[in-house]
Amino acid sequence: MNPATALALVLADELDRCGVRDLVLAPGSRSAPLAQAFRALSRGPDQPPRLHVHVDERAAGFMALGIARVTARPVVTLCTSGTAVANLHPAVLEAHHARLPLIVLTADRPPELRDTGASQTTDQIKIYGSAVRLFAEVGTPEIRADSNAYWRSLACQAVAAAASGPVHLNLALREPLTFDPPENWPQVFPGRPGRLPWVHTGDRPAGASSPVGPDTPEVAFPGAARGVVVVGDGPADSAAAVALAEGMGWPLLAEPQSNARYGSSAISCYTHLMAHPATRSLLQPEEIVCVGRPGLSRQLLALLRSGVPLTVVDAHLPWADPSRSASRRLRCVPRPVRRRPDPAWLGLWTAADRVAGAALDRALDASPLTEPRLARDLLAALPDDAVCVLGSSMPIRDVEATMRARRGPRLVANRGLAGIDGTVSTAVGAALAHRAAGGGRAFALLGDLTLLHDLTGLVGVSRREHPDLTIIVVNNRGGGIFSLVDSTRNADAFEELFGTPHTVAIEHLAIATGWRYALASGAADLPGLLRLPGPAIIEVRTERAANVGLRRSLDAAVADALDDWIVRVGHRPASTDPPPALP
Repeated sequence: MNPATALALVLADELDRCGVRDLVLAPGSRSAPLAQAFRALSRGPDQPPRLHVHVDERAAGFMALGIARVTARPVVTLCTSGTAVANLHPAVLEAHHARLPLIVLTADRPPELRDTGASQTTDQIKIYGSAVRLFAEVGTPEIRADSNAYWRSLACQAVAAAASGPVHLNLALREPLTFDPPENWPQVFPGRPGRLPWVHTGDRPAGASSPVGPDTPEVAFPGAARGVVVVGDGPADSAAAVALAEGMGWPLLAEPQSNARYGSSAISCYTHLMAHPATRSLLQPEEIVCVGRPGLSRQLLALLRSGVPLTVVDAHLPWADPSRSASRRLRCVPRPVRRRPDPAWLGLWTAADRVAGAALDRALDASPLTEPRLARDLLAALPDDAVCVLGSSMPIRDVEATMRARRGPRLVANRGLAGIDGTVSTAVGAALAHRAAGGGRAFALLGDLTLLHDLTGLVGVSRREHPDLTIIVVNNRGGGIFSLVDSTRNADAFEELFGTPHTVAIEHLAIATGWRYALASGAADLPGLLRLPGPAIIEVRTERAANVGLRRSLDAAVADALDDWIVRVGHRPASTDPPPALP
C-alpha cells in the first residue's frame, strides 16, 4: 500500500468516527486517493457519510456551507492543488465570519516540486490566512510506526476546531497516487475499538455549538422591566432567546434567518416601528439583550447604538458587537429573571406592531406581485417542514420587513459576509441536507444577479442527487439594491456603474441546465407554481424604478397609520397604561 493511500484511508475512517456525515469534493488528480477513499467510505454499512461531487470548487465550497447551516455538523470539502484551492477561499471566508464547521482538505505537491515551476503548483501554506481556526501542513505521508496515531489525532483536532469555524489541512502527496488498499488495512492502521474517535473531545456531537439553554447555569443580569431581545444571524439556540423574551415579557425582534421570529413576544414590523420617530421614542427600552449577529437593517443597528445598556450573548471570540455598544458579554442565553412581567410593555409593542402590519398589508394587497409582496406571500405560503434560502441583497431585507411571525420553515442565509456569491450552491446543499434529515421541500428567494453569480450551482446538480429545490428569482434586470442606497442611487452613470442591466433570459438558463421553468405573472400564480417539483426556477419580473416608488409608498402608509395611533396613545408611561386599543 502506498503512503498516499494509507493517509487517505486513515483520514476518511477517522473523520467518519468523529461524526462527519457529509463529504463534498471537486474532481482532481492530486486529490484522487482521498476522493476514492471517501467514495469507498460512503458505500459502507451502518449509515455511512454522504458523498457529493461538484465540478466547480467554488460552488462545492458553498454547497458544503449549505449543508453545514442545516445540519450544524462539520462538512469536509476536498480539492486538488493550484487554483482549485483559491476557488474555495470565498466559502472559507463565509464560514469564518458565520462560524460554520467547514473542514477543507487541499491536495498539494510534495516539497521537492514547489518553487520549481511545476505545473499546478503554488504556495498553499496558510493560504486562507487568519480565516481558519486551525491550519496544518500535514506533511508528505510516510508509513511509519507513529503515522496512524498522527493522522488520526490530527483528524480529531480538525473536527474539534471546526466547531467554531473553518479548518484547513494541506496534504502534500507524492506519486504514486493510485488507490490500492489491501483487504487487511484496518488491522495495519487500527482505530479505537467500538468505532470510537481517536481522541474524545467532549459529550456534545461533533461540530455542535456551545451549550445554550435550559441545561446551562442561570446567569444573573439586571432584567429591567422594559427590555427587548434582539436575535441576529446564527444564534446557537434560537429557542432559548424566544424563551428569554417570553419569560421576561419583553418584545422579541428577530431577523428572519435567526429562525426565532415566533411566539407570543415576536414583533414582525420592528423596522417600521424603529423608523417612525414618535413610535421609536415611545418604545425606547431600558435594556437590550442581543443574541447572534444582527446587521440587516439600519433601524435595528441604531437601536443597539442608542445608549441603552446592551448585553451580547456569544460563546465565540471575537464576540458579535457591530455597534461597539455592549456593556456586557455572556457566553450563553440567560434564563428569565423570576419576577412578574409587565404586560403593558409588551402590549404596547404588540399594538404598534399590529397597526404597522395592518397598514403594510393593505398597501401590499393593493399592489401587483412586487418584490416586497412576493417576500411576504412566499414566507406565508411555505410549508412548515420546508427550508428556504434567502439571497443576501434585497430578498432577505424584504423578508425582514414583511414576514409575519410564524414557526415552521427553516430560513437560511449567507450573512457571515453577506455576499451574493455561491448562493445557488448553498441552496442546493441546504436542500440535500434537509431532505437527508427527513425534512420537506426546499426553496430559495434570490435576485437575478445572485443567480448569475453562481450559474455553476445550477450546472452542478447531478441526476443522482436531484434536489427538490425551487428557486424563485426576482428579475429586475440589474442591481436593484443600488437604487435604494444613498451613495449610489443619485450617482452619475448609475446604470453603467451600479444598475448593470443585463439581457440574460432566465428561461433559457433553466432549459440549458435541465431545470424546470415557470413565469409568475401575478400574485395569484404563486401558490400553484410553488407546487412545481424541483429542481425548478420560477421567475418574477419586476421594475427597479417602480419598486423604489412602492417601498416609499409602503413606508408612508405605515407612518401615517402610526401617526394616528400615536395621537390616540400619547406619550404617557407605558408601564402604567393599559395596552392601546387597535383601530
